[in-house]
Amino acid sequence: MKILAIIPARAGSKGIPRKNLLPLGDKPLVAWSIQQALEAPSIDRVVVSTDGADIAEVARHYNADVPFLRPDHLSTDTSSTEEAMIHSVEMLAKAGYRSDFVILLQPTCPIRKPGSVEQSIQTLLSTASDSIVSAREIHPFLWQRPTDARAHYDFRNRPRRQDVAAEDGLFEENGSIYITRTEILLRDKCRLGGKIGIYQMSAIESVDIDTIDDLALAEAALRSTGML
Repeated sequence: MKILAIIPARAGSKGIPRKNLLPLGDKPLVAWSIQQALEAPSIDRVVVSTDGADIAEVARHYNADVPFLRPDHLSTDTSSTEEAMIHSVEMLAKAGYRSDFVILLQPTCPIRKPGSVEQSIQTLLSTASDSIVSAREIHPFLWQRPTDARAHYDFRNRPRRQDVAAEDGLFEENGSIYITRTEILLRDKCRLGGKIGIYQMSAIESVDIDTIDDLALAEAALRSTGML
């Protein structure tokens, strides 16, 4: 069985210019996901999908494979991650490489504890799933409509959090890890499909970098986990 890791690292970023190359601790942001993928024994190949020559150079320095640059039409603000994934799969297939599964590691979610990537793969295999989505558990006391508030639970008979049944637990997608059977990705053009399982991650692993403040938060989290 072959598992292909794809790390999408677009050069353009309106929120934080050159985000994927900004330093986080002792290495560029994109390098964290590369190293985590390379440390997972079940991953067969680690490919960075980028339209930036400078990102490609950094990715190669950290031992990722960058066999091609992503075309401009797949690197716009409106381009989907799935389009980049499918482009990589199809380009590699033309060169004779085919995978059974694709694991997507987004560089903007750099905090994955040692072994987390491999554990997500083992979760896929042990549950006989076609896809895995990483998520963090959230409390069940959810509301919506700020000016006309509606609860998603019976607030008149508020349960204790520890009494909420496991099957009623709620999980929030954290964007860190996705695994998809390659044929499903190509068929449905979606990173998830078939039988979907959840790989649970902690809140500290769920930091997603959208702002400069998030970088500082991520560095603090890395230090707290001993990863720095």
